[in-house]
Amino acid sequence: MDQYSLYHEADQRIRIERFKGMEPPMQSRPDPTGFPVGLPSEETLRTVVFDGELIRRLDRPGPRYTSYPTTNHFSEEFNEQSYQNCVAQEEAAPQPRDLSLYFHIPFCRHLCFYCACNKIVTRNRDKAAKYLDYLLRELELRSVGFKDGRRVSQLHWGGGTPTYLEPAQMANLMQSIRKRFFLSDDALGEYSIEVDPRTVSQETVGFLRSLGFNRISIGVQDFDPQVQKKVHRIQSEEETQRVVETARQSKFRSINLDLIYGLPAQSVESFERTLDQVLAIYPDRVALYNYAHLPHLFRPQKKIDARDLPPPEVKLEILRCAVERLTRAGYHYIGMDHFARADDELAIAQREHRLQRNFQGYSTHPECHLIGFGISAIGMMGASYSQNFRTLDSYYQSIDQNRLPIFRGIILTPDDRLRRTLIHSLACQFRISIPAIEESYGIRFDAYFQDELRELAELEALGLLSTGPQEIRVTLKGRLLVRNICMIFDRYLRAERMPQYSRVI
Repeated sequence: MDQYSLYHEADQRIRIERFKGMEPPMQSRPDPTGFPVGLPSEETLRTVVFDGELIRRLDRPGPRYTSYPTTNHFSEEFNEQSYQNCVAQEEAAPQPRDLSLYFHIPFCRHLCFYCACNKIVTRNRDKAAKYLDYLLRELELRSVGFKDGRRVSQLHWGGGTPTYLEPAQMANLMQSIRKRFFLSDDALGEYSIEVDPRTVSQETVGFLRSLGFNRISIGVQDFDPQVQKKVHRIQSEEETQRVVETARQSKFRSINLDLIYGLPAQSVESFERTLDQVLAIYPDRVALYNYAHLPHLFRPQKKIDARDLPPPEVKLEILRCAVERLTRAGYHYIGMDHFARADDELAIAQREHRLQRNFQGYSTHPECHLIGFGISAIGMMGASYSQNFRTLDSYYQSIDQNRLPIFRGIILTPDDRLRRTLIHSLACQFRISIPAIEESYGIRFDAYFQDELRELAELEALGLLSTGPQEIRVTLKGRLLVRNICMIFDRYLRAERMPQYSRVI
């Protein structure tokens, strides 16, 4: 066993002992999932089991369920007036929910061939300056519908590369946000930003903390030089380590590293070396994404030669290696590609059944309304989703007409809301409380979902889950395949002929 594994196993034992000595969380807090809140069980401390044979049998394309219904079911019939009606309805509630704000900054200096994000690669900073002007105008337009001082408990800047903006521009945007909304105290709010360590200085990291960001997500993907060359992203371990150390010195509460498996030129041995380097850095969270090669949908991927991609059996072995290495080092499998140290707020929120899934992945603040700003940004307001225009021209034209740049959306039916609850409960808690669902939605679960229960029985026979009159529970070896289980409750998926999704594994 290497020195890092020894260190992290010792660290894990220390944290487990600390959890065993903790006072239970307050029982007075209502738990909408219907499950007791308390100390982590032995099952919780062992968070996933890798079953390669099951994964090979069941691997198929499927949604990631950052929303339900998924974005391909949004309609252009949902417009600005539809959105404003939803805002007015939610603002009329006796106790309006907190807000979560997402700002999409699409600009990048360099093109990464694997990227499937909506981004603009340019060295022309005038484009970013113009975009920021329109973003501030959108902020003004959207804030009109909310009461003064509406509390924001979550904020996320994504991209692209948000730190493409100059410090003065970032300060201007944050000041404008604070002018129109009330950001919770640092200890209560979750304020995150994505950074590229190749283009961000130590001074900028400290500056981001001074703006109020307390979480930072750093793209790595792979440290192997050959892999980096194939995907056009040259990034040294030293650059990454420098940003992480500066973030720690600046008192960021959580640091995330992004990895991707299935990239060209990857092998089990090369990814083992990357994992050694990641575990030496020891971030609070690790996102381990599956590379989906879809060049017909994402033009940059056409620059990747499919012959350089690892074959399926190698890709699966890379995943097995990563899962086992991360969990052995003390990381809990949160679900759908995410791992977190046992003392991280994501892992704690999952144990306390407060975990939520949205367009930024997993979140520790349940039941927030999400407002998306910028091109292609998606929001969630009550029982609706909305998405902005995806091109700069359409986005600018709408704002020039003094209109919200809403391109499409959907108002959820009662059935949509029910199924969304089930899917997110599976994705976040790996279980469904049947009595809680029946009480909340006024249904008989076995009658409403009789077809789905028959399909679940097939997965239960494979050992992916257990069902009973009180709950449906995903087993440890079913957790890596939780998307398969979620898909059974997806009414829309049954009608899709050729769904355009990444593969589950």
